Amino acid sequence: MQDVVVVGGGVMGCLSALELLQAGCRVTLLERGELGQEASWAGGGIVSPLYPWRYSQPISALAEWSQGYYGSLAAQLLADTGIDPEVHPCGLLWLDLDEQDQALQWAARQDKPLQQVDDGFVYQQVPQLAPGFAGALWQADLANVRNPRLMKALRARLLQFPGFALQEHCVAQGLQYDGERVVGVRTATGVVAGDAVVLCAGAWGGDWLAAEGLALPVEPVKGQMLLYRMAPGWLPSIVMAQGRYAIPRRDGHILIGSTLEHAGYDKATTEQALASLRASAEALLPDLADQAPVAQWAGLRPGSPDGVPYIGALSARPGLWLNLGHYRNGLVLAPASCRLLADLMLGRAPAIDPAPYLPDERLS
Repeated sequence: MQDVVVVGGGVMGCLSALELLQAGCRVTLLERGELGQEASWAGGGIVSPLYPWRYSQPISALAEWSQGYYGSLAAQLLADTGIDPEVHPCGLLWLDLDEQDQALQWAARQDKPLQQVDDGFVYQQVPQLAPGFAGALWQADLANVRNPRLMKALRARLLQFPGFALQEHCVAQGLQYDGERVVGVRTATGVVAGDAVVLCAGAWGGDWLAAEGLALPVEPVKGQMLLYRMAPGWLPSIVMAQGRYAIPRRDGHILIGSTLEHAGYDKATTEQALASLRASAEALLPDLADQAPVAQWAGLRPGSPDGVPYIGALSARPGLWLNLGHYRNGLVLAPASCRLLADLMLGRAPAIDPAPYLPDERLS
């Protein structure tokens, strides 16, 4: 396998391409818009599922591997490109959580440094919090990644490879076949040929495959976010309560998220979401009531029934590989997902047991 066509320029497409290029493949990446500007740009960048104990072992396995890899990935991208993805191990407080016993049991099984802490610890860690929180769960080593900068770094790194070609504003119209085998992708300007095609089309993956006569239960799920600007260091750690979170960036930006909406491919922001997110922000951090948000945006998650992604070959279309369906956890699961995909494509011993993710086993 020498020439690979990757459809989709989000974090899955970019990291898949990087893994394959580093193994000596040539890669052409097709992106319908601009690289890294969809869900991978829009997400919060917490390097953990929001409530990790609620998820199945397949998601935990990908998250565990990725969490251990993000620091070295960011350091290597900074060294290679001069762009810092800002992986920031700031810790996370889950406030007044009703699931403490479940969470602590999960942490014991997974050997995670999750601690139950009282209100004294909470307000020492984050003095800006609203009064009245009685306690929390705390994990000191959890990080967030500044995902727009991660995507800029990935773009710059990919373009350093002589075997890489990027085609932006290029809509993949369908698969090209030689008999039953997939041998490329059709676009408005012609066929992009390859020994294999990797579909990393995110929220568009289900509809894209439906046009090829294949059923994949992946659909867009809209999420809206707010951004505030405070002084650097004003919020020391990520805080979460009742499903909403505040994430600090190193330069003082604070992300508040997020909504969960089934609205097709509509990415318009709404006044209703603005009011809801502002209320959540002020309930967590009252000082934000005196601040106007500096930005509001929406992104489309690749929703799947159980959040377990589809990673691997699709035998119904020889030559076609999938890496999509990560739902709310794309950024945290991406390094492991893309390493696993490359392992399978190149016949290497897989870093993670591939069985839970193989499309054939789940779509039959």
